Parts: sequence; structure tokens; C-alpha cells
Amino acid sequence: MLKNVWLFIFVNIFSVSALGFDSVKLSQYIDALNDNKKAMFSLAILKDGEPIYQKSVGFVDIASRQKANKDTQYHIGSITKVFTSTMIFQLIDEGKLSLDSKLAVYYPNVKNADKITISMLLNHRSGIFNFTRSDDYTQYMTEPKTRVEMVRLIEGLDSDFEPGSQGSYSNSAYVLLGFIIEDITKDSYANQLQRRIADKLDLERTSFAGPINVKDNQANSYTLRSQQWEPASETDMSIPFSAGAIISTPTEVGVFLTHLFKGKLLSAASLTKIKEINQGFGRGLFKFPFYQKTAYGHSGGIDGFVSQTGYFDADNTVFTLTANGLDYKLNDISIGVLSIYYGLPFDIPDFTQKPISLPESELAKYQGVFASQDIPLKITIKVENGKLMAQATGQGPFVLTPFSNSEFRFAPAGIAMLFGLDDGSVDYRRFQLKQGGGNYNFTKDK
Repeated sequence: MLKNVWLFIFVNIFSVSALGFDSVKLSQYIDALNDNKKAMFSLAILKDGEPIYQKSVGFVDIASRQKANKDTQYHIGSITKVFTSTMIFQLIDEGKLSLDSKLAVYYPNVKNADKITISMLLNHRSGIFNFTRSDDYTQYMTEPKTRVEMVRLIEGLDSDFEPGSQGSYSNSAYVLLGFIIEDITKDSYANQLQRRIADKLDLERTSFAGPINVKDNQANSYTLRSQQWEPASETDMSIPFSAGAIISTPTEVGVFLTHLFKGKLLSAASLTKIKEINQGFGRGLFKFPFYQKTAYGHSGGIDGFVSQTGYFDADNTVFTLTANGLDYKLNDISIGVLSIYYGLPFDIPDFTQKPISLPESELAKYQGVFASQDIPLKITIKVENGKLMAQATGQGPFVLTPFSNSEFRFAPAGIAMLFGLDDGSVDYRRFQLKQGGGNYNFTKDK
């Protein structure tokens, strides 16, 4: 199933400065993830279009013990949408299409086709129901479908809302965009991908995917069950098509993004339009923060593959993670990678330490509103649905996971809360918050 994975970080407290790049520490972090069966993946970081760090861990194929390397191809899932959007904008630059063109010109039988524009398809504001959310999706996703069958499937979908009134992620819209590319060019999506992007950028390991071929260094994907990697399903690529069927390497995804943002593939006007964000959705891109920095990119997931890429315009730097086995949050890995790259304090997690469970009656003792003299921030802690939740001033709530009766963590933002201990007993009136190398003392308001 195609999935959209978001990068989240607790951004409002701490400032960031690039202090250097410790490649040894980054490799140690990646090795720790692999050694503890948290992830099998490849990582590439490019600066000014050139790789400055590449590392692969895990296997292309576990049965044959074939190891992954920098040239291993992974299914990149919804990162495909960035390629599709780029080709749509190329057609706009060529005068063959416009953002205001109506879907009805191509597929009039789709609900509300006369109201849906190309722009709405690109930024998930069409209202077309996302077919991968259908109850029967998993029943057919591994079987091939013809173009006619996919069009009929989408034509039979309901509309979630009036086109243009709101946003909702839709793989259906991007499948239609791929068909529109074929309609205009009188050529296959795969050929257009090759001609318009891969050939122009000398991408030799980026293409429309077929059945996985491990002999060609194409990774199988896996899920972890009972501490063993087991083969995941293999979706037939006729299903995700232009919404999620590209196979590539992290380095080549990085090369593509670099050239895209440096104006090598689109006009300046189209590059501006592709980056515009409306209620969280860009036209094939998402915008996410990393402390004071901002990146444009996308994430993807299909079967056991999970991927993420982001381009930092201010640094002309791009990072790409492509995983074929994951038992750890991708956001956590990305935050660790970027923290080390930008020289931020980051402790490699002790993967041998496990979270614990505390009864709701015990969690209730930690509740309260806490303030700090170190930073102008208050944090409210309360129990909701059997979980301990924290919410800082002006921020959304997040879950605190207990690792002992005095230590709680929110891993996606690298937060640890350590409650005071007096003679071995927990002092529920105070805690120390640790994040990004900073230590901040909080006490309960009276």
C-alpha cells in the first residue's frame, strides 16, 4: 500500500547551527540501526549535486545473502509523484497543458471532472477518493491491471469534497496525471520518464519498475516478525503507476532533486508553481522544517519499502533514505541523520533499552503544568486514553513513552524528560528536559 510518511520535529525551542559533519558518527548510527534489526536501507547525502556521503546496510535479498550497495535500486513509492509533477510542468512549459486545464478534457467520466483542474490534481485538492484506502485494495494490488481497468476503477470512485475546497492526499489523482502525460505525448509514461528526466540527467538506475529482479541489484522488501525479516508483498506496478512505480537509488533521487531545484528541468515560473504550498500540499512536493531550516521533498512507502528525500535550498544539500526493511520510525532515522550532518548534539540510541508499561493510576502522578526559568515555555502533562501526553506552549500534543518510572521520551524530536529522584523515589514536581544538547529544568506550577 502506498503510504505518505511525514517528517516531524519539535522546532520551537532550539536554534540550529551547522557545526560540522561527523561521517564516522553517522556510520556508527547507521550500523547500530542495522545491527539491532531496526532498518535495512541506503542513504545518500549530496552537496552541490555531488555525493559526499553514501552508505548501505542490509540485504538486497536475504535468502541469497546478497548485500545492498550504493547502486541498489529500491522502490521509492510516492517520491514518484515528484517525477510525475515535473513531467506535467514540462508539458506546461511546452504549451501543451496548463494548470487550469480541466480533467474533463481527458477523463470526463470521473466525478466532478468538469470542475477539477490539473492544479487540483497536482496539489491533492481534486476531491477524488484515494483508491489505496479502499477496503478491497489489498485484494487486487498484486495483480496487474490494464490502463482501461484503472481508469474505470477511478471513474467509479466517489468524490470526498467539492474540488478546490480542501486538500486530501490522493493517489488516484496522480495515476490520472500519468495517463494525461501519455495522452498528450502519445507515448508511454515509462518512455517519457526516460526521455525527459533519466536521459537528461544520466540516471542509469532510475526507471519505471517491473517485477523485482535481485540479479540486477534490485532490492526485495521485508517486514520484521518475531525478530526475523520476512518477505513483504510485491504490488504490481500497473496499480500505483505514476503515483508510486519508480525504482531508483538514493544518489540518483538526490541528483534529480538537485537539478530540479537548480532550474535544469523546468522554467523559473514552473519551479515557483511546483513549490507553492496550499494547506500543507504542494504540487508534487511537501515542505517540512528541520529546526530553522526548510526542505522541500517527499516520502514514500509501498509494500515493505519506505523512503524519504528532502532538498535544503539554502545549502544546496539533499538527503535521501531508501529502505527495504524498517522496524523503526523513518522520521527518527531522518532526524538522527540530519542532526549528525548539521553538527547538532545527538546521542546514538541504546537500542537494547526497551520501553516499559505503567498503569494509568501511576501515570496520573506526573500530571501538571510545568514552567522553566531556563526558557519561556510551559509544558502541560496529562493522561489521555491510557497514555501520558505533553503539550508545550503553542505546540500540538505528543506522547511520552516511559523507559523507567523517571524517564520518558518522545523519540521523533529527540526529547527526553527525566523526573527527579529523591532517595530512589520519583519527585513528580520537577523534571529535566533534554533535547538537541540542551538541558532545561522544569518545576510544577503551584
